Amino acid sequence: NKRRAPAFAEQGEKVHEQWFRLELRLFADVALVGFPNAGKSTLISRVSAAKPKIADYPFTTLVPNLGVVQVDDANEFVMADIPGLIEGASEGTGLGLQFLRHVERARVLLFLLDLTSVDGQPPAEQLRILRHELGEYKPELLDRPYVVVGSKADVLRPEDWDVEVEFAISSMTGENLRPLLWRLNELVAQTQDSTDEYEEFIIHRPMS
Repeated sequence: NKRRAPAFAEQGEKVHEQWFRLELRLFADVALVGFPNAGKSTLISRVSAAKPKIADYPFTTLVPNLGVVQVDDANEFVMADIPGLIEGASEGTGLGLQFLRHVERARVLLFLLDLTSVDGQPPAEQLRILRHELGEYKPELLDRPYVVVGSKADVLRPEDWDVEVEFAISSMTGENLRPLLWRLNELVAQTQDSTDEYEEFIIHRPMS
C-alpha cells in the first residue's frame, strides 16, 4: 500500500536556516583574454559553432560565450570568449571582476592582441595591461600555460608590430588558425592531469 495523501501531521521542529548565494563559473579548456574589440568573438565564431554578437563598438560581448573547437576527429576542446578586459579590471572597472571570475577555471590562456592597436594602446601595452590585471586579481593565473596571439594580421606588416607573438592570425582570411588550434590542443592535453585547482566549487555565504 502507498500513502498518497497522509492523513496526519507531526509536530514541527525548529531548524537552523541559512541563505546561500551560489556562483556559477564557466569551465573552459581555453579562455580568450583581450581588450574589447580585439577580435575574440570573431575568432571563436571562426573555429567553433558559437555565434556571439559581433560589432565594431567596445564591449559587444557582455557575457562569456562557449564554443567547442573540433581540431580533428579525435581532438577537441572548449573555448571561452571572455568579455573584454581593460585597465583597472582587477578593481572592477568595466565589470572586470565579473569577467575575470570566468578566467579562473580555464586550463590555458590565449592573450589576443589587436595588432592594429585598441583605443591607441599598442599590442605590447595591451599585453602588459592584461597580464598586470590577471596578476592583481589572482597571481597564480600568470602560472597557467598561455599563448600570445596577434589578431588582424592581414591589416599590418610584421615590421609594424611592436610585440613578439607566437602566432599572428587573421580570423577574416583564416591565416594561421589551424597551427594555432593544434598548439592550443597540445597545451590543453598537457594540463589534463592537473585538474584539481580548476574544479573548485565556491559558495558565498552572506553576512547574517
